Amino acid sequence: QVQLVESGGGLVQAGGSLRLTCAASGRGFSNYAAAWFRQAPGKEREFVATISWSGGSTFYADSLKGRFTISRDNAKNTVYLQMNSLKPEDTAVYYCAVDDMGGSSFDEYDYWGQGTQVTVSS
Repeated sequence: QVQLVESGGGLVQAGGSLRLTCAASGRGFSNYAAAWFRQAPGKEREFVATISWSGGSTFYADSLKGRFTISRDNAKNTVYLQMNSLKPEDTAVYYCAVDDMGGSSFDEYDYWGQGTQVTVSS
């Protein structure tokens, strides 16, 4: 069982940056792939990025490549999402998730955090 808590969201102006943090507790975090998803009001949950258990492999949504970077520190049981050049359309609740297999579909993930709100003003 893994518990996840996201933090680092907030209000930022367009063009700004934020770093989201996902802190994990429980057993086995370093064995899981991790991912970030986001959900804007009235829209479906959308894949953002995923990272392998070792951190050696990452995969991004095409539309976010070059602006967002996922990373992890297994010694700290933490996953990060660095978001640069933020746009108003990045406004959403951002969720962290982990799973032993990983992937880009939300239904592949067993454990989820509660989400953190990111709001980008124009």
